[in-house]
Amino acid sequence: MDSAVIPSDAELMTLAQDVAAAALERRVMVATAESCTGGWIAKTLTDLAGSSAWFEAGVVSYSYSAKEALLGVNPRTLERTGAVSEETVLEMVSGALARYGAGVAVAVTGIAGPSGGTPEKPVGTVWIGWKRRGGYAHARLYHFEGDREAVRRQTVAAALVGMTDELKG
Repeated sequence: MDSAVIPSDAELMTLAQDVAAAALERRVMVATAESCTGGWIAKTLTDLAGSSAWFEAGVVSYSYSAKEALLGVNPRTLERTGAVSEETVLEMVSGALARYGAGVAVAVTGIAGPSGGTPEKPVGTVWIGWKRRGGYAHARLYHFEGDREAVRRQTVAAALVGMTDELKG
């Protein structure tokens, strides 16, 4: 997804419908593990009527301790790489699958702004990870532009597109 394109609510809903259709077709439950989006991915998915047929669970974990307790992220990973890293998002998505019984999961962690960025990890830096049960976790680094809402909307859209791809792949 082009980082300059800010998806509308209608576009996010269409992406959620794509996830729902793929999950239903494959008879797979989905889970989310969110940091910078604050539950927006889960909200978008569960805005669809009948989502209980394919949506298992959503976790919002901003703090290190929440990532450790709710998703099993290793404290050493957080100390070594920080919350916004490939290693952390891979552990988040793996933990979501292990703990919540879904067949596919997505995890996001990033810096939505307006503060919190550094030269190494500026505002708009987002890691998104996906994993299917029995498969390998993989992640992608994004650099989104815009204000806090724009970064979060782009993150939700990219997460949903990737989840559909993961379900179909």
